[in-house]
Amino acid sequence: MSSRKYVAEFLGTFLLVFLAVGAAVMGLKSAGILAVATAFGFVLVFVAYAFGPVSGAHVNPAVTIAMVVARKMPIAEAAGYWGAQIAGAIVGAGVLKLLVSSFGVVDETGGLGTNGWADPLTMGGAFILEMLLTFAFVLVILMVTDRAANGTTAGLAIGVALTVVHLVGIPNTGTSVNPARSIGPALFEGGTALSQLWLFILAPLLGGVIAAVVYPLTRAHVVEAVGQADAA
Repeated sequence: MSSRKYVAEFLGTFLLVFLAVGAAVMGLKSAGILAVATAFGFVLVFVAYAFGPVSGAHVNPAVTIAMVVARKMPIAEAAGYWGAQIAGAIVGAGVLKLLVSSFGVVDETGGLGTNGWADPLTMGGAFILEMLLTFAFVLVILMVTDRAANGTTAGLAIGVALTVVHLVGIPNTGTSVNPARSIGPALFEGGTALSQLWLFILAPLLGGVIAAVVYPLTRAHVVEAVGQADAA
């Protein structure tokens, strides 16, 4: 069963990078920020419904670390998720790089959809923005996937949340909120994207941890009610 989960995380993350980052690479200037943000949201919706029953469709190390901190999965399994997510992102970015470098696809981002910051945004501003956007996104995931929530609409809520955080983040950092999504393109682009990559690994992970810590405080009454029902 574990191997199926890892395959699902690999494929889900591959699709997120190839299709959603690909939407930025091929359409950021021609289609605009709203179209790219919506692409990220829509891709995550169908990934959630397709792979959610198998692995939970984390496709994001920040989501996985939140699940560990929230005691929803063991660290050993999380390590396998992280490996699969990063591998999927690298393969997805590799396909985009091949299309751009060898098949005439125009890269409208100028950097394979990598994340970064530049004046007037400071490094501190980029860090806080990515941390808070990830916190908000992961908190939504934790709340809508709670056992007391409506699981049939969870994927849609998560996709909308990702769309919204991209609308905020794209003009500033390109929006990471996902270390794997940042790692893949940065490895192929190199240069400034690679030197700034640490921020787009650390800030989202920290945002995920904070979301996991805050989550029980916001849902304590629901957890207590569910516990009482089980006891009865």
